[in-house]
Amino acid sequence: MTAFKKEWTLESAMAILHHPTVDSKIWAEAVEWLLLYGPDPIRDMLQQASGQATQASFPELRPQRYAPDGSPCYEIADLAQSLGISEEEARVQLAEKEEKHGVQHGFADEETTRLQ
Repeated sequence: MTAFKKEWTLESAMAILHHPTVDSKIWAEAVEWLLLYGPDPIRDMLQQASGQATQASFPELRPQRYAPDGSPCYEIADLAQSLGISEEEARVQLAEKEEKHGVQHGFADEETTRLQ
């Protein structure tokens, strides 16, 4: 179990989401935890919201493939360009998230499919 997983519980993460004046960084961490470790209905709802937010904020960004769990996969170059960072920085951030979460976020083409 990762340290990040141990930092939160379902109850604490949900309390943060419902708090009217919580710091945005803490709120984002609670959402991140729920996306990874929350119950399926909450994860599904947050994944839908995340997809809508991605479309609204980055309309040019389109998934190129899909992970084994059906989640969209983007080209690292496209992500970097949309975020206004270098590909190297995008790779570093992805590696940091993988280490923090203990979950694979980046996939090789042969690990993904074109159709969802």
